[in-house]
Amino acid sequence: MNTFLDSLRFFIIIFAELTLLFLGISTLVGLIFEYVSDEKIRRWLSHKGWLGNFLGAAMGAITPFCSCSTIPMTVGLLRANVPFGATMSFVLASPLLNPIILGMFFTLLGWKVCVIYGAVTFIVAMISGAMVESLGLAKYVKNVRISGGHQEREKLPTFGKKLKRAFAGAWADFSSVLLYLVAGVAIGAFIYGYVPNDFVVRIAGPNNPLAIPVAAIIGIPLYVRAETVIPIGLALTQKGMSMGAVVALIIGGAGMSIPEMSMLASIFKVRLVVIFIFVVFLTAVLAGFLVNLI
Repeated sequence: MNTFLDSLRFFIIIFAELTLLFLGISTLVGLIFEYVSDEKIRRWLSHKGWLGNFLGAAMGAITPFCSCSTIPMTVGLLRANVPFGATMSFVLASPLLNPIILGMFFTLLGWKVCVIYGAVTFIVAMISGAMVESLGLAKYVKNVRISGGHQEREKLPTFGKKLKRAFAGAWADFSSVLLYLVAGVAIGAFIYGYVPNDFVVRIAGPNNPLAIPVAAIIGIPLYVRAETVIPIGLALTQKGMSMGAVVALIIGGAGMSIPEMSMLASIFKVRLVVIFIFVVFLTAVLAGFLVNLI
């Protein structure tokens, strides 16, 4: 009974924290975008060189998109003639970085892990975007079209109406991930209450050198958002799993899941998809080892 109560307490506390965090940050981001037009965003991303890569990664880092939203956005950027390098920096950063994910890292796993995770994924997104453009890999983009064209958001006259629409968007996003969030917290609560510590330490503890690359690979067949697996990672770290392996699992699952790769294959040729997977895997392993070093 005590174990059940511990698991239930974990579930209630973590779910309440993540709900407030998700709605609060998502509303704030939505409110900011009420004052920034879509055309202005496209103009910002049209810069060439490192500035374009920085802005592309930054755009991916501030927009709370999952892969199902990232791919249509990517097609739109390509059709708007945004430089290929900036677009690829956006594609790499978008599923791995956003204010909600960073807020969850900071709240649940600590500021050091948050900083390393954010810095590594952002820098790799910038560098990789620049490299794929310099290597001429834009030729591996398929001929893509968006049906229906692009629609600008209606401009609202007052702050109150802008805030209302921002919260409505945040609530819609929260509703779309609610089942994933509940599943992640529930699995984390079960691990917290019922999985033996020594089992986790033996399989994925800090003394196992293969734990980080294996964790990154395990994430691939899982269709998980980072928001889903972070509470699971919290429970695993409390059971003895190395923080680096948790970070690798999060990046692998969120950045190169099979559904996302299928969607990427609809706009990229096979060689570019393989390069994308390699970059995400390298990011997961690098971030994992850096986290363990601290």
